Amino acid sequence: MSLVRVERRFQGPERSGNGGYVAGLVGTAAQLDGSQVPKVTLRMPPPLETDLDLSAGRLTDGAALVAEAVPVDSEFLADATIDPVPPAEARAAEASYRGLHDHPFPTCFVCGPANQRGLRLKPGPIGSGRTACTWQPAADLGTDGLVDEVFLWAALDCPGGWTIDLEGRPSVLGQLTACIDARPQIGEECVALGRYLGEDGRKTFTTSTLYDADGRVLARAKHTWITVDPAAFN
Repeated sequence: MSLVRVERRFQGPERSGNGGYVAGLVGTAAQLDGSQVPKVTLRMPPPLETDLDLSAGRLTDGAALVAEAVPVDSEFLADATIDPVPPAEARAAEASYRGLHDHPFPTCFVCGPANQRGLRLKPGPIGSGRTACTWQPAADLGTDGLVDEVFLWAALDCPGGWTIDLEGRPSVLGQLTACIDARPQIGEECVALGRYLGEDGRKTFTTSTLYDADGRVLARAKHTWITVDPAAFN
């Protein structure tokens, strides 16, 4: 068991941790065999600036379960990969990123325009229920010249979320299943893509894919989002 803290830098909504980042903390601690990937379910808004216990894919705050990972067969992500687009097309899509003007959670670590130490992703629409953006990982996101896996989980988060009409259907991450295939170099231009799959009641389903500068798949994910009232997090 180890103690972890979700620092305010890594928040999503104003008073809770970013779902992708927290899922990464839990998913990278899960016990898997070679044919499995972690499916992480967030059971409550992850508290900020609090000592949390992380053990074998379970994150707890005292007796409360914050998030847990269960192993699933890697075939679960067989249809998660989104066809790539050139970096120039992804950069052009950023100009249409809706979160620049009307973001339900502007302090989000991944895509919030008000988080000056965040990833600063700007997933803009590219048609057919897809989003795209570029990402150049900053120097403090890795320790060996490569990006730490937890930040790849984070980068997989919001490109999927912005395929949803977040103005009319504000949502937070409820579940994230991810596979990290490779780690990019610090400063390397990557392309992140999201794709809308469908919805069922308060749930929305999406996928995301992260590519490196050479067009190689770095990571893939599937998400389940839950519709919420943003005011509940203020």
